[in-house]
Amino acid sequence: MVTAAPRVAIVHEWLVTYAGSEKVLEEMLQVFPEADIFCALDFLPERFRGRLKNSKIKTSFIQRIPFAKHLHRYFLALMPLAVEQHDLSAYDLVISNSHAVAKGCLTGSSQLHICYCYTPIRYAWDLQFQYLTESNLLWGVRSVLARWTLHKIRIWDARTPLTVDAFIACSRYIARRIRKIYRRDSVVIYPNVDVESFELGQQDGDFYITASRIVPYKHIPLIINAFKQMPSRKLVVIGDGPLLKECIAIAPSNVKVLGYQSDKVLRDNLKRARAFIFAAEEDFGIAPVEAQACGTPVIAFGRGGATETVIDGETGLFFHEQTSEAIVKAVDEFELCRSKFDRNRIRQNADRFSTSRFCSEFREFVFQQWEAHCRSMQSKG
Repeated sequence: MVTAAPRVAIVHEWLVTYAGSEKVLEEMLQVFPEADIFCALDFLPERFRGRLKNSKIKTSFIQRIPFAKHLHRYFLALMPLAVEQHDLSAYDLVISNSHAVAKGCLTGSSQLHICYCYTPIRYAWDLQFQYLTESNLLWGVRSVLARWTLHKIRIWDARTPLTVDAFIACSRYIARRIRKIYRRDSVVIYPNVDVESFELGQQDGDFYITASRIVPYKHIPLIINAFKQMPSRKLVVIGDGPLLKECIAIAPSNVKVLGYQSDKVLRDNLKRARAFIFAAEEDFGIAPVEAQACGTPVIAFGRGGATETVIDGETGLFFHEQTSEAIVKAVDEFELCRSKFDRNRIRQNADRFSTSRFCSEFREFVFQQWEAHCRSMQSKG
């Protein structure tokens, strides 16, 4: 069946940094280069803007709020309203790239809405209490306001799957959460990882490494505290974020906190490190795959997406409690069996998550859905 090329809109949460969801957005634009982008706000650093192919980007009213660039995390209560103000009526196919509110965009019965879902809103559902603890919002008036806001967002978020025609989950872990919270099935298409840009290393350095955005749920201070207990072992920390100053302040002499570094520096360190340490319960987790693309083993918390990207005992080791003591124990275990890890096998595992694989699977699924949608619309005449 021949169908006309759809007019495509991609609804993204917000553009303030270039992390995992933005890398997926970049590849969505490879599949749909003419697509327009809608987001709550756009303060993407200029060094990344070319990766979005100079697409037309339309923002919401939040873009015009004073200090929105630095305070957007405090506008959570406004985000549902903002995404509902995107006028998508001129488009046939709407793809929401969603880890929070993007899937709540409004679409009509003649439009096809496909959601690439990284997670139901973490801080509104099962991670609410972790979010309140990490934000120091357990008591007082601010706590009451935060809990009420999250309550209202849950009510709103429970409605949003009604406008989604098909869900794509970024991992089996997230597919289970989508089923639990939204009562919807989904197909799993793993995010793209640029494994082609990483080369096998020799792991000839005398240090371990962790690299990510330095935000609470990544648990970088936990990893640093573990290495405080291992003064003879070195750790390199790469990344930027709101907890960077705290990490610098608590780092002992055997831990180097480098902050943001270029891709070249990151890759060089990944190739030489003994192992990559990963303490987050992540939806998917691109960083552990990048480490494996260098042939570097991963020592990871054994929950979430890491259980699908790391093979325990073959490409890395799992620890099962998010504590410094568990990390210390895992590192000790790794040192005893380090020689058994084969760099080529680790790289082979990373190749399962390549960019070309993502684009192929994503393109195939979307066009299958589009053709089925067109047949349905024609039959309704």
